[in-house]
Amino acid sequence: MKSFKLLGILLIVAFVLSACGGGTATGGEKPMEYKGEIKVAILAPLSGPVPTFGEMTRDGALLAIEEWNAKGGVNGYKIVPIVEDSQCTPDPAVNAANKVVNQDKVHYIIGEVCSKASIPISEIANAAKVVQISPTSTNPSVTVDANGKTKDFIFRACFIDPFQGQVGAKFAMENLGAKTAFIMLDQANDYVKGLAEFFEKSFTGMGGTVVGKESYTANDTDFSAILAKIADAKPDVVYLPDYYNIVNLVTKQAKEKGITVPFIGGDGWDSADLDKAAAAGGYFTNHYSSDDPRPEVQNFRKNFESKYGKVPDALAALSYDATNLMLQAIADTGEDNPEKVRLTLEKITFKGVSGTITFDASHNPIKSATILKVTPEKVIFESVVNP
Repeated sequence: MKSFKLLGILLIVAFVLSACGGGTATGGEKPMEYKGEIKVAILAPLSGPVPTFGEMTRDGALLAIEEWNAKGGVNGYKIVPIVEDSQCTPDPAVNAANKVVNQDKVHYIIGEVCSKASIPISEIANAAKVVQISPTSTNPSVTVDANGKTKDFIFRACFIDPFQGQVGAKFAMENLGAKTAFIMLDQANDYVKGLAEFFEKSFTGMGGTVVGKESYTANDTDFSAILAKIADAKPDVVYLPDYYNIVNLVTKQAKEKGITVPFIGGDGWDSADLDKAAAAGGYFTNHYSSDDPRPEVQNFRKNFESKYGKVPDALAALSYDATNLMLQAIADTGEDNPEKVRLTLEKITFKGVSGTITFDASHNPIKSATILKVTPEKVIFESVVNP
């Protein structure tokens, strides 16, 4: 009797060990075997002024890495993500970059989101010969230095401010029939300042007139003085190329004052936290629409929603594209060698969620832009503008 009990106990133990892993993967499969590891840093603002940007950026990158690892990694190497909070702010971004480069010894960086953080990170990465791809930083200075020379190791997955500003101006004139514009900007924000500059240049170059331009700071919460000037100037459109947190404040106060002129902005508007009721009637340039019927978009949306339970925005899509670009370049290179990987990136043609990407001489992607319209209920696809 004891021997039967002992046999039964041994069988139960064996079953439990098998169910708990015991050297095999779920379903009895052998665990994935890799040749080694390749570290990829994800630098994103998980705290600070725009945390939703950071969360979507992180999640898009992690989804891409998970999909590569599920297929055996890159050239047999497991991709190990190292996530750091760079806060969309220069000093925290520099600290995060120094940490991943000097302590973690990464060869590849995805990030940052904001230009004012990506620019100092790019100086560190380029000097250390670490390949960096920013998913969403649109300021030209991310990939070129003060002398206009391309930074060898720095790339981006998004179109740049000159193109985005031009698209906004073209849409205002051709689609909205605008002949006059008022510009609001934060002079201390490289992203905002760049978009405003290129919008103004394009708008006036096409025959439009800027009837007013006023500055504010990132800490301002009362925009009544500027809005009073807008009410007096009666422009056809107001260009507000800032992040969603500022857009929410300005457009809400504008509606409270009875200002109904359309506001136009850039991709910084794209957030689940955009106050759609306040910004309704406005438009913004963006990198993709989750309603785009292309298979690349719909497969990405399905997988992202399945994993995270939410619809991916442009931040998630561009981070997913940037990560896949990086990993594809490593795979095509055939080795973990940043010097060779950056040369591969320069010649790559990549079919991504945000469009087919090739790089120009300044490491900026050549691809189309999307115009989105804000309604009280949701953000909807308006049109596509090609380079």
